[in-house]
Amino acid sequence: MNCPHCTGTRTKKRAKKTKLGYATFFCLACQCTFNERTGTPFNYLEAPTDIVVLVVFWRLRYKLSLRDVAEMFLARGFVFTHETVRDWEERFAPLIADQLRTKRRGQAGVSWYVDETYVKVHGKWCYLYRAIDQDGNLVDSRLSEKRDMDAAKQFFKQAVAVVDHTPEQVTTDGHTSYPRAIRETMSSNIQHRTNKYLNNRLEQDHRGIKQRYYPMRGFGNFASAARFCRAFDELRNYFRPRSLMRETLSLPEQRRLFCEKLAVLRLLLLMAS
Repeated sequence: MNCPHCTGTRTKKRAKKTKLGYATFFCLACQCTFNERTGTPFNYLEAPTDIVVLVVFWRLRYKLSLRDVAEMFLARGFVFTHETVRDWEERFAPLIADQLRTKRRGQAGVSWYVDETYVKVHGKWCYLYRAIDQDGNLVDSRLSEKRDMDAAKQFFKQAVAVVDHTPEQVTTDGHTSYPRAIRETMSSNIQHRTNKYLNNRLEQDHRGIKQRYYPMRGFGNFASAARFCRAFDELRNYFRPRSLMRETLSLPEQRRLFCEKLAVLRLLLLMAS
């Protein structure tokens, strides 16, 4: 294992382990002692890495409050407060989102469905811009305090940067900011459709974030709302069992895919630095 302090390769494994059972090492070059988590985002945590990953995963994936998550782990012998859950979510939800966004780069289709939905933040309605492709896979999402031309342009620029290509066709509602935003940020050759009935699949897809944040009774501040919505959408899209419309998967197959994807997600976080 390379030294995280001097990046040297002359390291020696020690017999002593940390309180959580992680191996420790000694660098012969810089004379520093370190363990398996030194230099990673999980350093200095007083809980095992797998538990931290699972806490953040449950918080994003299921309709659980901060106190619900802490209580469920208390029943399993792990003691921490709901504020600890909040801190872990703040630290690792962006890491999850970044890893999943990188993993799906270039995978979106060429037909996008774009719309915005309302999210309450500190008693004020904000706008969550979301886009999916023709198979229902996530293109991108972005929370904005305003619904105007600038917000639409920023969303399209971000979406193109994430998926690494522009669409051939975009379907939106009749909001006046979309035609110009599409033309100026992507291309004037893109086919733009505005029939509201064609966007029903995205209207239905909004239910994911709506149903998840309703039990939370809104968000306390804009930064936490943007962080949560972004990570939630990425995780929800990642665990979709079907990548194509009308694809048929048996329940055992769905369970197998879920376990495989969860194992890959854990590996991605452990490898992140």
